[in-house]
Amino acid sequence: MAALSPLLNVMVSASRKAARGLVRDFGEVENLQVSVKGPSDFVSAADQKAERILQQELAKARPRFGFLMEEGGEIPGEDTAHRWIIDPLDGTTNFLHGIPQFAISIALQRDNQIVAAVVHNPVSDELFYAEKGAGAFLLTPSRETRLRVSARAQMENALVGCGVPHRGRGDHPRFSGQLTRVMEHVSGVRRMGAAALDLAWIAAGRLDAYWEEGLKPWDIAAGILLVQEAGGVVIATDGSADPFAACNPLATNRKLQGPMLRLLRGA
Repeated sequence: MAALSPLLNVMVSASRKAARGLVRDFGEVENLQVSVKGPSDFVSAADQKAERILQQELAKARPRFGFLMEEGGEIPGEDTAHRWIIDPLDGTTNFLHGIPQFAISIALQRDNQIVAAVVHNPVSDELFYAEKGAGAFLLTPSRETRLRVSARAQMENALVGCGVPHRGRGDHPRFSGQLTRVMEHVSGVRRMGAAALDLAWIAAGRLDAYWEEGLKPWDIAAGILLVQEAGGVVIATDGSADPFAACNPLATNRKLQGPMLRLLRGA
């Protein structure tokens, strides 16, 4: 295994420490039906505990950096050029239902650019990481693999991931139109339930395209760098260059970007 940079060492170490707690809590999901506090409080506690660990570990290594976190919000740092963007549990609904598709997501932003990323599934122990200009990789207990987006060029062969707006959130008719258009042209559509992992899977070539709307910066920050460093592209679903502006990412290999964008616009 190649040696990690000092920065990635810090991020991977923090993620592994938080992951141990999430794995333990995930093992308690079967007891949620009889929990006095109820499932929502249980997941919130797991979320907050993981975030505290991540914040403590990252602050210990880089004490002057700021934070943007799902639970804790924004904490400015003395070093205004750097901030950590953290989602301690992306895929909360999966976690709550005992589905092992959730992740810790950590990104480092420097002068408004994401320069390092870790997306870690604690249950499978698949850890995706990237550093700007140095490529993207998948680290498992048995090996390390360089990531490349898929080479598929035809929409009829493409497997596409998406996010589905749930009750009380998102534009349901708009999504239904997009889904109908995409389904007519591709080999399959998948809804996995964790945006950070969806983007990591684009980087790994498991999915050929992915779109979702109405996300938050901590959902996509790390995943965007993974896709870019694996040779893919991420724009917004409206075609604009910045997927962060509305947090509406469209991630693809370079060959499928145009066809996917035309389908979404046509909806």
